[in-house]
Amino acid sequence: MNDDVSKLIEVCNNIYDRQLVSGKSGNVSIRLGDYIAITPTLKPINGLNEKEIVLVDMDGNSLTNGDPSSEVGMHLGIYKKRDDINAIIHTHSPYATGFSFNYEKLKILEDYSKFYNINLSSVDYENPGSKELALKASEKIIENDALILKKHGILCAGKNLKETESLIIFIEESAKTKFISIMLNSVKDIE
Repeated sequence: MNDDVSKLIEVCNNIYDRQLVSGKSGNVSIRLGDYIAITPTLKPINGLNEKEIVLVDMDGNSLTNGDPSSEVGMHLGIYKKRDDINAIIHTHSPYATGFSFNYEKLKILEDYSKFYNINLSSVDYENPGSKELALKASEKIIENDALILKKHGILCAGKNLKETESLIIFIEESAKTKFISIMLNSVKDIE
């Protein structure tokens, strides 16, 4: 288990360093058999140590000290819907989250469908940490590995942390490329 928690902490530091999360936003979890390890609530996810990671059973009961992320219900709902999911990352990355506030649809620019089940379905806005958001996300994840949480952020799920981290980075890079393309195409010739 310590190795799994160490990998979770490493991913947390990576996505923070890539500016996919800031402050106390975002959360990461992994399935460990009959329970999950998840980042704590109200703490920045960079620089966490093993003692700060919270273990939670599949009914949401904390097995260790500390409070799990406020999004623990969404993570548990997804794990219960899909046995093939062993890692979840939720970020508020600037470009992809920007598209969650916009009517412009974010599409994946390259064909990653060979590797991932990504249609980038949107989940209508519900309050962060709410049962309603958890229910909507867990329903949409049945047919996708990545979701846009409207006016909130991005959620990716995968069979392991490395795959899930790769997917969330790819989505942010796709959003950045699309944003730059939109901006360049909107600039008038100034000569």
